[in-house]
Amino acid sequence: MEVDVLVVGAGGCGLAAAIAAHDQGANVAILEKRDRPGGNSSLSTGSVPGAGSRFQREAGIEDSPERMVADLERLSGESELPGLTRRMAEISAPLVEWLIDEVGARMALITDYMHVGHTVPRLHAPVSRRGQDLVDDLLAAVEKREIPLVVNNPVSGLFMRKGRVVGVEVSGEGVETSRIGVKCLILASNGFGANRELVQKYCGEIAGAEYFGALGSEGEAILWGEQLDARLANMQAYQGYAAVAYPHGSLLSWTTIEKGGILVNGKGERFGNEDLGYSAYARIVLAQNSPVFAVFDDRIKDIAGKEDEFRELVEYGGIRHSEDPAELAAAFKIPADGLARTLADYNDAAAGKTPDPYQRKKFNLAPLRGHLWMCRVSPGLFHTQGGLAVDDDGRVLRADGAAIPGLYAGGGAAAGISGKAGAGGYASGNGLLTAIGLGYLAGRHAAGHLQDVRP
Repeated sequence: MEVDVLVVGAGGCGLAAAIAAHDQGANVAILEKRDRPGGNSSLSTGSVPGAGSRFQREAGIEDSPERMVADLERLSGESELPGLTRRMAEISAPLVEWLIDEVGARMALITDYMHVGHTVPRLHAPVSRRGQDLVDDLLAAVEKREIPLVVNNPVSGLFMRKGRVVGVEVSGEGVETSRIGVKCLILASNGFGANRELVQKYCGEIAGAEYFGALGSEGEAILWGEQLDARLANMQAYQGYAAVAYPHGSLLSWTTIEKGGILVNGKGERFGNEDLGYSAYARIVLAQNSPVFAVFDDRIKDIAGKEDEFRELVEYGGIRHSEDPAELAAAFKIPADGLARTLADYNDAAAGKTPDPYQRKKFNLAPLRGHLWMCRVSPGLFHTQGGLAVDDDGRVLRADGAAIPGLYAGGGAAAGISGKAGAGGYASGNGLLTAIGLGYLAGRHAAGHLQDVRP
């Protein structure tokens, strides 16, 4: 079998890449090693930032790629691929408009909140805030275009000829070994969060946390890249999550904290500045070595209740509520006096009566009052943000800076835009933006340059 463009991985990146390449006239196919498509995109909230989109203009929101770059760089600091941040910001608005207009994604601008790293509302997402809905729309677009998508077919190696990628080997348990010739190959195989050895090597500070991302994120693209002398970038960066509902395993919406809620430890005490955001705060939660709990009030609960996953958590009894903090403390077996003291001190700080001991500045709806809600949470690693260095079109770069002919990467397989170390540089939507954005760019570029391929 031979195809113009072969996409390895059927998450948001791979599906977007296949659609973009197909619509530019290429013969395309997708291989997925797991038994179903989706990857980390399915587990996300489906949020893609778009700076200067027509949906922002319709809502009266002024934004621009320049403002987005400033927001992202303020949070992430130095990056080993600084030009990639600007490239992603520049295409972000056309990208969400392409998703809605051409792909048929059922997305809308989120105006209820801005979330971590953004100074204006620019996230576009499914109404449900479920990434699976976005993946389903991408899959529908793939099916409409009759693009072949085969699951349970892991790629086990790449073939090179005269410095160019010319094919892949497909093999694995229960799979007949085969070879596929390609003119261009797009690696959309996700990151290395499920590879504990690579996580320990590159992201050791979060290695002790449970991994909540897609199980297929085993780092093959990194290993293949090393064999090809490809450059790696931003390998120590990752997205953490500070508030995974325990023991349910679903996300407790960070809206509960952003809107004025707090996190307390087993003594009922706060232990840091929640303004850091859900990603950067994950390692701080991990360092507590004790149960951790989120506390918020009815008003905040009603806002978070717009999200399907949060409503389900409430329905499953994963969150308890009471007007009496002592009753909540007893339910979760933490000292009532410690929790009461923490709430009093926090509410004083939120009301401007005293300085916050942890320098929190954004209290939003706090002081907390009335019915309080409490949920036990644990920290987690969601996905890695380092990978193969790529140029503005998603082409994989060698260590000397030259592009490897015919090889592209996006999503978790490629370096991200969240800085070069740790979780503090992750802004909401960074993962999906580089997944779908680089997939879109790589697919279009690969399809547009097939004539450059020499046998």
